[in-house]
Amino acid sequence: MAKIGIFFGTESGRTHLVAKYIAKSLGDAASTPIDIGRARLADFLAYDALILGSPTHGGGQLPGRSVAACPPSWQAFLPQLAGADLSGKVAAIYGVGDQKQYPGAFVDAIAVIQSTLLASGARVVGRWPTTGYDFAASQSVDGEHFLGLALDQINQPGLTGQRVESWLAQVRPALLPGM
Repeated sequence: MAKIGIFFGTESGRTHLVAKYIAKSLGDAASTPIDIGRARLADFLAYDALILGSPTHGGGQLPGRSVAACPPSWQAFLPQLAGADLSGKVAAIYGVGDQKQYPGAFVDAIAVIQSTLLASGARVVGRWPTTGYDFAASQSVDGEHFLGLALDQINQPGLTGQRVESWLAQVRPALLPGM
């Protein structure tokens, strides 16, 4: 079994594409990316290391049924984690957003997911610098860092590969200790 479970929520497919890129980069250490809308809690709990991806919709919402035309996603899954014991698990989060169209809620989903993970006992790694982005506000910023990897596939698609590879180099030791 793969050591790192990769779970994503998506509507447009961009977050899924990033999940596939991450899985390819990690090779045998990673699972095939799993759509969180189709995942069960047992699937999630089967991994000690997790990479989680989500877009942010509009004013900072998670994708899910309350967002028009969205399939079930993080919004439906996160309440299941509220009662789960994630002690001993380590997670890294990436968010996909649009810093030009939604500059006041850029990648807010990272903070929402992180909050649930921390409350359930998981350790979250993978902070990412805010330099090189042009946004007004984000719940996912602490000081000069995002709480996870921030990606803008609409306005900065050419930076995604480099950002993902640098971020993976940073989080890999925590997700795969001893490797």
